[in-house]
Amino acid sequence: MTENITSVGGGGRPDAGVSALKGRTGAGAPAETRGKTTIADGVVAKIAGRAAREVPGIYSLGGGMARAFGAMRDRVPGGGGGGVARGVKVEVGERQAAVDLDVVVEYGVSIVDVAGAVRTNVISAVERMTGLEVVEVNIAVDDVHLPDEEEEAAPDEGRVR
Repeated sequence: MTENITSVGGGGRPDAGVSALKGRTGAGAPAETRGKTTIADGVVAKIAGRAAREVPGIYSLGGGMARAFGAMRDRVPGGGGGGVARGVKVEVGERQAAVDLDVVVEYGVSIVDVAGAVRTNVISAVERMTGLEVVEVNIAVDDVHLPDEEEEAAPDEGRVR
């Protein structure tokens, strides 16, 4: 049996800020230490987007242009699929992730309260599902949805019925 040692941290002295993580390798090692798991940016973006949309007061995600292109892409057969992560940008490292969200809130809600609830929900979901530490969740409020604003109506199927 061999020992696998990974150094974490750094500093001026060889032992300053260094934490050695020791684990056995080979047949006697626990299953969770055998191999490496990588999580794609898109996976974290989908989790964060879904978690943000669950918060009451969020109307949609994405800036004006992203929503417009996304709406067109959703109408094209086979062009959809990117909707969950629309308005979400992430940076994923080996142990940490950072999330940037572009949101549209409902008129009348407290933007500060909604932003806090979004941060809490996104951090909880990403950390629970991926094991990554979320170091920051930046939220840009791009618009406020007014109750009398109509959603872009789909074009009529034809003029004659």
